[in-house]
Formats: sequence, C-alpha cells, structure tokens
Amino acid sequence: MARVLHIEDDPHSRRLVAKILRAAGHEVVETDNGLEGIRLAAEVEPDLILVDINVPDLDGYEVTLRLRSISSLAGVPIVAITAEGDRATSLAVGADGFIGKPIQARKFAATIEKFLGGHRESGSEERAGARELALRDRSQRIVERLEGRVRDLQEANARLEEMARLRREFLQNVSHELATPMTPVVGYLRLLLGEELGELTPLQRKCIQSIQRSTTRLRNVVETLLDVSALEAGRMHYYNRQYDLADVVRQAVERLQHEGDTSRVQLVVDPALPSAPATGDPDKIQRAVVHVLDNAVKFTPRGGRVAVGLAVGEDAVEVQVLDEGPGVAATDLDRIMEPFVQVDGSATRAHGGVGLGLAFARRVAEAMGGGISVEAAPGTPVAGLTLKGTLVRLRVARHAPAKLTEG
Repeated sequence: MARVLHIEDDPHSRRLVAKILRAAGHEVVETDNGLEGIRLAAEVEPDLILVDINVPDLDGYEVTLRLRSISSLAGVPIVAITAEGDRATSLAVGADGFIGKPIQARKFAATIEKFLGGHRESGSEERAGARELALRDRSQRIVERLEGRVRDLQEANARLEEMARLRREFLQNVSHELATPMTPVVGYLRLLLGEELGELTPLQRKCIQSIQRSTTRLRNVVETLLDVSALEAGRMHYYNRQYDLADVVRQAVERLQHEGDTSRVQLVVDPALPSAPATGDPDKIQRAVVHVLDNAVKFTPRGGRVAVGLAVGEDAVEVQVLDEGPGVAATDLDRIMEPFVQVDGSATRAHGGVGLGLAFARRVAEAMGGGISVEAAPGTPVAGLTLKGTLVRLRVARHAPAKLTEG
C-alpha cells in the first residue's frame, strides 16, 4: 500500500481519484490548495504526489518547484494531472510525469503503479531548449506574481496601520466623552448619600446606593479605556518610588471589595503575605492587581473561592491569583492577554466586561520589568488552597527599569 498526496481543488476529481486509488489499496491524503499541499507533503511523507496545475494560490508549476526544493521529498515521484497544463513545462519544473484530464478510470490505477514502481517520463534532447525556455518563462511569471503580492501586502499593511491609528483615536475620544459627564454624576451622588441636599428615606438611600454601584462600575470601565488608550498611544506615565507589594495587594483586595461585586464568592488572602519591598509605580500595579482579581471573581461560580498569594524572589516578586472557575482552554491562554479579546465574545455571554483588564495588567507588569502568565488547572496551592480553576501570575521586578520617572 502506498500513501498518495492529491493536490486538487475540484471536489469531483478528488472523489474520483480517491475512489480508484483506495480500491487499489492505497491511502489517499487530499487538499484543495497548493500552500496546504506543500505543508502536507513535508508532514505526511507521501510515496507519490499528484498535483493539479490549476489549483488556487500557487499553481501546480509553482507547487512542483517548491516540492522539488524539499530534501526529504527528493525521491518522491510528482505527477502533474490537468486538463489545460503543458507537459513540457510540467517536466521542466520537476514533475516526473503528466496525466491529462479527464482521467481514464480503467487505466489510472495501473498508471500510478508504474510511477510508484520507478517509471519516469523524460523529454527528448531536441526539446531540451524548449523546456529551458518554458522554465525561464515560468520563473518570470512567479517573480511577477510575487511582486504583485508584496505590493498588495504593503498596501494592506498600510491600511491596517491606519485603522489601528483611527481605533486609538476613537478609543481615546470616546473615553474622554464618557469621562466628562461622569464627574458631576459621581459628585451629586456623593452629596445625596451624604444627605447634604436633604434627608433620605431608607428606600431612597437604597436606590441611590444601587445607582452608585452601577456608576462605580461604569467609571472603572471608562478609566480602563483611558488607560488602554494611553498605553496604545505610548503616553502612559509611570513613577518610580519605593513600596511594599504586600501592602499593594491588600489595598487592591480592599478596593475590589468596596467597588466590585464580591458578595457571591469568598476572597481568601494568604494571612501571612510576606513583605515584598520593591521600587516602581505602586498605583499602576494596584490597578493591575485589581483587574486580575476582578477577572478571577467574575469567572468564579457563586459560592466559590478566589485565593490570593505572594511569592518573593531575589530579583522579582509575584502576585498569585487562583480561582475556582471553569478554566481557560490551552488555545486561548495567550489570546486573553490581548486588548478586547474575550473567550466568549457573544452578546449572550454569561460574564460582563470589555476584555481590557488583563491586557492592561500585562502592559503594566511588562513596564515594571516583569510579565503575566496564565495556567489552567495548575494544581499549585495558593494561600493554602489547591483549586481547579485558573492561576494568574503577575510578576514585577524588585527594582523597576531606570526609565521610570522618580516620584
């Protein structure tokens, strides 16, 4: 039994060839485009390759040229199979044979057996010059096509850069437009709750407190939008001063408990958080830790726990946040650190947010000489608990980079 790779974009032709060859006892691997065919050829190590000349992206001639440059395929016969291709050009670019379409079903299996057995077609000496000219012409066409694609890619890249610039400007403008009316709203709510504008009934106080919680949530989203827009524009300003990361973690937990919805989960902070003196921007780090904590709380089911710990190294310190949520798929571990990326981005998703918290935390950690990583079901105990959710490690250097401003 031989393994045959068939590169053909016509599904009817693929089915016919597969039916004939499988009936003859061969294994058939199929693809409908040249780029994937090149990848499969290097991966599956076929005994013979059938190439249609008119496949999309790279055509069959270009595919054959590329296959002939792969050392592991040096002895593998390549057979061009097409209705419109040229036999001389096919042989010139490296094919060992040529089969015209429509194929003769009764003879096809026997023809393939001949090539598997060592048969190779060759042109006469008189046609050697013609083959050389055909190869030169094909090479020129390849270069022209590549030049066109490079130009297309350059234009696409320029459009993407312009779109990124417009996105940054839009994000910044929207953030400021949202932040401006928030200031009087927050101020008047404070006056109302302080009864500076008159005494409140219990029902009125309950309603205003509910409005204040929603306003605080909205303000946090706006602040995050402003932070991310400043990061993307390169305008985020960091200070460099002494702090203790243990104090920063405690303050972050207190802030989340005050501003966030933590009533449905249990926040377990290691009672013996070790002292972790460092230099950097404690305010930015605290906000980064709040985002990591908020993300863990959001994905932990009601009645679950979120463990918070701290590891101190010689050159770096690490905040560890372990939740009891459903975990993150391995394919999504890197993506969730990108701005606006959410594992479930549908309008009916179970969890809120705009997908900016972890992106902000990562940028801050990197600016502080560290980084952030995510592990699914790690089995690592944090604050004495071994939970089966997701572990986020936020690391910062003990001494932040010198480029930060003293403050």
